[in-house]
Amino acid sequence: MGRIAAPFGIKGWVKVQAFSDDPGTLMDFESWRIGRGDKHTHYRVEAVQDHSNTLVAKLSGIDDRDAAFALRGQEISVERSRLAPPADDEFYWSDLIGLKAVNREGIELGTVSSLMESGAHDLLVIKGAREYLIPFVAAFVGKVDVAGGRIEVDWGEDY
Repeated sequence: MGRIAAPFGIKGWVKVQAFSDDPGTLMDFESWRIGRGDKHTHYRVEAVQDHSNTLVAKLSGIDDRDAAFALRGQEISVERSRLAPPADDEFYWSDLIGLKAVNREGIELGTVSSLMESGAHDLLVIKGAREYLIPFVAAFVGKVDVAGGRIEVDWGEDY
């Protein structure tokens, strides 16, 4: 849902880069999982505030700038069961990762390995025989079948 961007001040606060359209979404949770890869630690959120289009937060047990600095770059997540179901035609990024990307000609381009934010829109990162960066917009993405493990894209092999 986000990442720790940097320490904020000297009392253990951290600056948070939220990955959702509404950064305030993270403010709804009493605790966050923070870490990298398979290693995450639960932290109780003591306080969180809006701060110039980002968030700043005070986490339990993180009481000085050095402890906050040690968290820099680590991912923030919450348990899936605590999230509201996505609206129609909306998807959690984690649901898209691992889907097979198939173009309109039926050619499998590869698998969604990750997503990236860009200035204009999100990008699907498809890895197969080569890597494709496909804008996640209706012009290029058709049917998304999470249960079937497939996403249809209007993208040529040679793009």
